[in-house]
Amino acid sequence: MKFNTLVSLLAAKNVRLVAVSKTQPPERLLELYRAGQRIFGENRVQEMLEKRDALPDDAEWHLIGHLQTNKVKLIAGFVQMIHSVDSLRLLAEIDKQAAKANRTIDCLLQFHIAQEETKFGLDETEAVALLQSPAFQQLKHVRLCGVMGMASFSDDKALVRSEFHHLQEIFQQIKKAFFPNDPHFREISMGMSGDWEIAVEEGSTMVRIGSLLFGMR
Repeated sequence: MKFNTLVSLLAAKNVRLVAVSKTQPPERLLELYRAGQRIFGENRVQEMLEKRDALPDDAEWHLIGHLQTNKVKLIAGFVQMIHSVDSLRLLAEIDKQAAKANRTIDCLLQFHIAQEETKFGLDETEAVALLQSPAFQQLKHVRLCGVMGMASFSDDKALVRSEFHHLQEIFQQIKKAFFPNDPHFREISMGMSGDWEIAVEEGSTMVRIGSLLFGMR
């Protein structure tokens, strides 16, 4: 699918595009940047660091893969959003490193909604415990903006739809219970190249797309 077509379809639904640029050379990212794309998502910290200097300063960098606590300090000075927060320990480390950088970092809580056990993420009970904890209340340099999840890698569209619908329900429950008056808590990051249309139908506000833009790796 052509970039402009995809952007137009998403814009009509008020959905933002995160261009997943893992394994792509900086030149390919620059092509998309020149076409108007500004948000780039990387799975690995090292790749993000290597590509950051290749793009202008107004490019936004989103960390969308599993993040180890010892890597947070490397990106805390510039990362725009971390989609993959799956523990209080990680959130506390992001807060610590953001404070050192004199920043507040936007974060999403990652939920495990798929059937595969290999995917990371919280369940609802763990998320509620995190949000109710005194330790979370002390964090001053992170801002929770919503949720993220990955559906099962499956051709069963009904299954994928049910998983996305479940994440949307989780978002609504957390919004009502913990962030009812917070305008920043509004993001549902779900949907990738193979299932983004279903995700948008189920309420996604942000899709993470790679192969549709860059071709298969």
